[in-house]
Amino acid sequence: MSDEREVETAIVTMTFDATDPDALLGVLSKYVVLTRGQDGCRNVDLCLSVTKPDRFVIVQKWEHPEDQQRHFDSPEMVEMAAACTGLLASPPAIDLLEGISAHDLA
Repeated sequence: MSDEREVETAIVTMTFDATDPDALLGVLSKYVVLTRGQDGCRNVDLCLSVTKPDRFVIVQKWEHPEDQQRHFDSPEMVEMAAACTGLLASPPAIDLLEGISAHDLA
C-alpha cells in the first residue's frame, strides 16, 4: 500500500501599481530573493505587466497553505510592505488561489 499524501498547494498573486517603478523594482526584487529561501516556498516569480505600464505582479507557489500563512507574518513580508510606502498608486491586490491539477479534473 502506497503512502500517498494529498498535495495542498497554495498560490498567491500580489499586484503592485507603481508610482516610482525603479524604486519599487528594487524593493520587490529583494523580497523575491529572500522569499525563495523560506520553508515551503516552491517558487516565486516577479513579473512586469506587458499591458499595464508600471504594474508588477509577484506569483508565489507554496507547498501548503500553512507555509504561505507563516510567510505572510514573516519579517521579510513586513519589511517589503513597509518599503513600499510612497511607491504605490494604490494598495496592492493580493489573491490566494488553490492549485488544481489536470489529475484533479479527471
